[in-house]
Amino acid sequence: MARKVKKRTKIAPVLRQIVEGVAGLFLVLMFLSFMAQVVSRYVFNNPLGWTDEASVFFWVWGTLWGAAFVLREKNEIRFDIFYSALSEKTRARAAVITGICCIVLFAVSLPATYAYVAFLKVERSAYLGIRLDYLYAIYVIFAVATIARYVMIVYRGLRGTPPDIQIGGGSAL
Repeated sequence: MARKVKKRTKIAPVLRQIVEGVAGLFLVLMFLSFMAQVVSRYVFNNPLGWTDEASVFFWVWGTLWGAAFVLREKNEIRFDIFYSALSEKTRARAAVITGICCIVLFAVSLPATYAYVAFLKVERSAYLGIRLDYLYAIYVIFAVATIARYVMIVYRGLRGTPPDIQIGGGSAL
C-alpha cells in the first residue's frame, strides 16, 4: 500500500506540470496569434482572418482546460463575505449542498451538451476549416472534470472537511 502511495506522489506533480504547461502553451499560442493579427493589420495593412479564429480557439481551450485541470479549490470564486463567517462544520455542509447542486446541473446538461458538440462536426470555421466539434469538445471535458471535482468536494464535505479556501485577509489574488 505504501508503495502505491509513493508512486502517486511522484506522478501527481508531473501531471500537474503537464496540465499547467498545456494551459501555458494555449496562452502563448493565443498571444502569438493575436500579435500576428496586430502586425499584419497595422504594419502591413493586410488583416488575416485566421488569426482571429486561432485566438478564439486557444482562448476557449485555454480557459476551459485551466478551469478543468489547473484551477485549485482554494482559487475558485466564492462569496467569501458570507462563507468565511461560517464555522468549519457549516462550511462543510454548504460544500455538500452546493456540490450536489453543481453535480446535478452538470450531469443533467451533459447528454444535451455532448449531443450538440457531436452535431457540430458538420460545421467548420470560416478560415481555418477546423471542425467546430473539435473547438467545443473541451466543454464536455470541462463538464466531466467539474463533476469529478465536485464529487470529491461533496465526499470531503460529508466527512466534515470544508473546502480549502483562504479565510480572512481578503482575496488571494
